[in-house]
Amino acid sequence: MATISASMVKELRDKTGAGMMDCKAALNETAGDIEAAVDWLRKKGLSKAAKKSGRVAAEGLVAVAVDGLKGVVAEVNSETDFVARNEDFQKLARDIAGVALKSGETDVEKLKAAAYPGGATVADAINNAIATIGENMTLRRAANLSVGDGVIGQYVHTPAAEGLGKIGVIVALESKGDKALLATLARQIAMHVAATSPIALDGASVDPATIAREKAVLADKNAGKPAHVLEKILENGLKTYFKEVTLLDQVSIHADHGGKSIAQAVKESEGKIGAPVAVKGFVRYALGEGIEKQESDFAAEVAAAAKG
Repeated sequence: MATISASMVKELRDKTGAGMMDCKAALNETAGDIEAAVDWLRKKGLSKAAKKSGRVAAEGLVAVAVDGLKGVVAEVNSETDFVARNEDFQKLARDIAGVALKSGETDVEKLKAAAYPGGATVADAINNAIATIGENMTLRRAANLSVGDGVIGQYVHTPAAEGLGKIGVIVALESKGDKALLATLARQIAMHVAATSPIALDGASVDPATIAREKAVLADKNAGKPAHVLEKILENGLKTYFKEVTLLDQVSIHADHGGKSIAQAVKESEGKIGAPVAVKGFVRYALGEGIEKQESDFAAEVAAAAKG
């Protein structure tokens, strides 16, 4: 039998909102597999969370850069939030996003080898910043979007400086219509993405493994029902799930969209914009999502430092 630690129980409780004893039972039933335990709790109706989200634990900045028909989001991590407020670190994050935008390179290792302003590479710039600021830093990830004709919308939540913050979003809209109105729509959608964190553009874009998992949860919760009834339950259940987690099916957060889905809001905007509008993609980075940060006793650290 797997050893179930208190930290595992806490992690599962944070993910699901279920009771401590229920979380412990779930981990025992699943041999300590956190993801399987999440499903076990959902099947038992004990999980209060409809979706799970990665814990935001790392520090640093998410940088957004847009130039015409292309845009980039990059995440540069640091050890503490203090460094994120450092102007040199902010310049580093902004410049890395600029390099990715100009080069079109988003593979981390290739991006680190790319030329950085001033003649060094991105990796050199990061190492120089580590030596200067005195704290470890990493380029974690980067992603880009582009359109042939249209706009790239952007939004940065809780900005530390222009184009830098804890959540960064870019959205690609393709259209031959009015670019100013298109830009307004793109920003609205980017703000929506920041708020709702969709996992895919539409149902067809959802990972098949995720769909299979949702079906399995629904099937287990409705075990014993006739096949034709279960089939309808699965069909309706997936529709509901897509409305919760896919961008085009989600209800827009903006009041002027009148409670319509993003797909409906985009369609209705075409009359004013003067041409068909297609949402081609989005990227949403939240600082440190999915990274576990070691918890520390701040008072103990200060005491230790005082002792020299």
